[in-house]
Amino acid sequence: MHFQWDWLCLGVLLISSVTAETENEENLDADVEVEDFDMQSQETEVDRDKPSIEVVYQTPKPTGEVYFTETFDGGLSGWVLSKTKKEDIDDNIAKYDGRWEVEELKENTVPGDRGLVLKSVAKHHAISAMLTKPFIFDDKPLIVQYEVNFQKGIDCGGAYIKLLSSSDDLNLEYFFDRTPYTIMFGPDKCGEDYKLHFIFRHKNPKTGEYDEKHAERPDVDLKKFYLDKKTHLYTLVLKPDDTFEMLIDQTVVSKGSLLENMVPPVNPSKEIEDPSDKKPDDWDERPKIPDPNAVKPDDWDEDEPSKIEDPDAVKPEGWLDDEPEYVPDPNAKKPKDWDEEMDGEWEAPQIPNPKCETAPGCGEWVRPMKNNPRYKGKWRAPMIDNPNYQGIWSPRKIPNPDYFEDLHPFKMTTVSAIGLELWSMTSDIYFDNFIICSEKEVADHWAADGWGLKKLVASANEPGMFSQLVTAAEDHPWLWVLYILTLALPVGLGVLFCWPAKKTDEYDFKKPDVSKQIRKGELKQEREEFEDDEIDEEKENEDTAEDERREMEETKREFLKDTKKMGREASLSEDEGEGGEDLDDDEEENEVADEEENEVADATQEEGGMSNKSDSEDEKKEADEGTGDHPLRSVRKRRVRKD
Repeated sequence: MHFQWDWLCLGVLLISSVTAETENEENLDADVEVEDFDMQSQETEVDRDKPSIEVVYQTPKPTGEVYFTETFDGGLSGWVLSKTKKEDIDDNIAKYDGRWEVEELKENTVPGDRGLVLKSVAKHHAISAMLTKPFIFDDKPLIVQYEVNFQKGIDCGGAYIKLLSSSDDLNLEYFFDRTPYTIMFGPDKCGEDYKLHFIFRHKNPKTGEYDEKHAERPDVDLKKFYLDKKTHLYTLVLKPDDTFEMLIDQTVVSKGSLLENMVPPVNPSKEIEDPSDKKPDDWDERPKIPDPNAVKPDDWDEDEPSKIEDPDAVKPEGWLDDEPEYVPDPNAKKPKDWDEEMDGEWEAPQIPNPKCETAPGCGEWVRPMKNNPRYKGKWRAPMIDNPNYQGIWSPRKIPNPDYFEDLHPFKMTTVSAIGLELWSMTSDIYFDNFIICSEKEVADHWAADGWGLKKLVASANEPGMFSQLVTAAEDHPWLWVLYILTLALPVGLGVLFCWPAKKTDEYDFKKPDVSKQIRKGELKQEREEFEDDEIDEEKENEDTAEDERREMEETKREFLKDTKKMGREASLSEDEGEGGEDLDDDEEENEVADEEENEVADATQEEGGMSNKSDSEDEKKEADEGTGDHPLRSVRKRRVRKD
């Protein structure tokens, strides 16, 4: 466990060191970019709109065949403002008098780069321009791409474009909401509904009429593209194989087929419901009916109430029957302007009776109500399967007289102009870098020269992570709690797992004999002996040399004694009649063995070690073995025990 905690602490320290090193590198990079902080702080107001990096802007130029391009760096040359007005609407807002300007971005400005800006609020705006050459839907893809920046966000309004259908009577000065178009594409928002439109007008080959076909909604969250005040790139790719893709910032957000993913479908169904077919009067659509053979039980009482008084209820003690729940406010006074003839007799307002605050209740006591166990309600026959059930009726199908099959809806009406016809409740919507072409590589190169430069400047001007967190917390104060918890968690874990723990001396305790019960006195004696171990250990170290010397002398004496005894035994063995002396010698040996055993036991008690039953048995066994034939065996056993 200690090993795991050591690794955990090491990991925390490594992460902290890497984080600190990263912050130091960021600070170093910041120091490199900011050469003179004091001078910049003095010129903050002057350089507020300047990008943090030096950029050299050049007007993008197409690298291949294009049908239309516009950067607005040369103004509104070629664009036509509408002079007409909407139909079927109040004259005050019917005119397309919304104002357009060509200017730079308010934030993340790229010097020299300008765009078209919608300036008015709650007005209709309409502006358009002819394509360099018409786009004919034959065997080449259609790619439409442009930039949008909602510089003030967006409350309600659109930023979509229309590709106007080619016709002999097309007059851009009269461009309005009913001017025929082939494709409408771009962002739109009102309320909390964030949309990315792709609509094309499809011509019915049988009737010649046009119907709008809407692409299915993208399955992504589009909200951030409307609220982050950044320039975003919108791209529509329409291919001759009747497929399409919609991209935002060069990332696909929706794709599908013109034949399968449009609402309503391009091709109608082959069959339709017969409008003249009517449901027969005897058609039974009921899957369940009441059982006609069911009979109400005789004991079923429909008159029993659902609630009855509780007969076991008892009026609480202290209930004030004579006190009303509300009494007139004694502190209330009749207003001076009270007119009894006009307002009636004045009465003080009612307040809760103060006497009822400490009592269980006031007024007439009424028994509480409880559920009636005999209540069954109104009897109804149980439901059974309807034997005459015929299913849900639907009209019969007939061939669709308007059916047609258009296998290539890509072949749309030729496009000859581009226009913006918008209503907005938010101003300063920025448009830039329009391009219509047939090659994706051309559009990508165009985007790199325009939108890519804006993205680079915006990234360089983004605040640091700390500033972003503070800004987010200003809008959502509850984030401060999350920040504090996030910072406190690693600190708390570091203190908990890495703080050095208090070390305690480790002692080698002898394992007690589980088969022997330890009495209270023995436990106290063992604790006292354990406390004296340290003192005894020091004393034993001092006496070690003295004990060794004494043991050597004692060993020598025992050896001489045993040698004499062996010689005596040898001499007596020749004399067979003197067995009594042998007996005496045996008794003497037993006495010597007993004395040795007592000495071993006394030495063990003096050392103060806690012994168990198994150790005692070992000592006895060793003592017994010490009385054997070998003269030095008892001496060795005693020496080992004393050590």
